[in-house]
Amino acid sequence: MNYPANLQSAPAPDRVGQGTAVEQSRAVAEVQAAVIVARQFPRNEATAIAKMRNACSQIELAQRAFFRFPRGGSQVSGETIQLAKELARCWGNIQFGVSELRRDDEFKQSEMQAWAWDMESNERASTTFIVPHARWAKGKAEQLADFRDIYENNANNGARRLREMIFTVLPVWFIEQAKTACTNTLSGGTSEVPRAQRVADAIKAFEGIGVTGDQIETKLGRPSGKWTDLDLGQLQVIYQSIQRGEVTVDEEFPPVRVSADELTASAQ
Repeated sequence: MNYPANLQSAPAPDRVGQGTAVEQSRAVAEVQAAVIVARQFPRNEATAIAKMRNACSQIELAQRAFFRFPRGGSQVSGETIQLAKELARCWGNIQFGVSELRRDDEFKQSEMQAWAWDMESNERASTTFIVPHARWAKGKAEQLADFRDIYENNANNGARRLREMIFTVLPVWFIEQAKTACTNTLSGGTSEVPRAQRVADAIKAFEGIGVTGDQIETKLGRPSGKWTDLDLGQLQVIYQSIQRGEVTVDEEFPPVRVSADELTASAQ
């Protein structure tokens, strides 16, 4: 049967290069070997939990475990790709990755795929998505032309999808325990430093970036004497997000607006 030209599939190459054939065979063998090893050496959940707790007790990871950024007048927060990768390492027998399947310079977009695979349980999660070669700035989309900008834009979008794929194959309880452990590390809840000292340190750190203690109390909705370990952990996330440039001081601590009547009353 003859098919219309626009429905005919592209002709397959007449031959495959030796290098391509070797790479294809190597990739298949590598996957098969990984599955066999995962079945022969299954994970020990107790060991995985111990690894996770030890990793989350490190301040270097805890400070990079959460993010915050503004969207639509509110703050979006969550767990970072750094935490997801570390949890995959601790859980074990998991492979993951993100790749650019196709780049279309005419339509200025890339087709990408992110995936995660538990080699032991054979649970796999993947997503294919389109990334426009554009960046949202100043209320509008700005086209990207520089190759480095396109690469970084693709990498950032790929990392967000990869994070979700890794979290899909990890147990929910494992993720929640890690979040709690990281929060405790940020707040110093597991340290021997008194809470009053940690509160004072937090206020001093924010004063260094132009935020007063009164502004922090207003944001948390309670005086500093009643701050909890969770409050201190949240403040650490906010502080690190400001330091990384994800949010600004004014976005987290909006300046108090003074009305005309208040100005008049203060002048009298």
